[in-house]
Amino acid sequence: MEILDKTDRRILSLLQQNARLTIQEIGKQINLSKTPVHERIKRLEREGIIDRYVTILNKKKLGNLLMIYCQVTLDRQTRDAFADFETAIRELPDVLECNRVSGTFDYLLKIVSRDMETYNYFYQEQLSVIPGTLHISSFFVMADVKNSTVLPVD
Repeated sequence: MEILDKTDRRILSLLQQNARLTIQEIGKQINLSKTPVHERIKRLEREGIIDRYVTILNKKKLGNLLMIYCQVTLDRQTRDAFADFETAIRELPDVLECNRVSGTFDYLLKIVSRDMETYNYFYQEQLSVIPGTLHISSFFVMADVKNSTVLPVD
């Protein structure tokens, strides 16, 4: 992978703000013609720097009002226990993010739920029954102070 130059970083910054920008619109903003912009974007995609393009939905308008973070501790900290837990978690659509972390617990989960009753069902019937799960602590988001998908590229 080659090092990103200033132009690559500007393209990435623009696409993170609005992935629907056309090549022509990007070119106008960075003072390049369509062909070099297109070639740079294709290279960034090939190299995996641009992973994918997504649409970000408004969770409140869809009725998903609760955001919950869960700390999960497994009963064993082995490669097999981690693999089994991670396989099970990937099948749960309510789990938006799952990160194996260092510290006093093993995983930090980001979960979205319609309401407390729905989360309680998820907690009791889907999350806590994953084999090897020893302890779960849930934290309910009271306010979104900052919510961004933009990675710094400068």
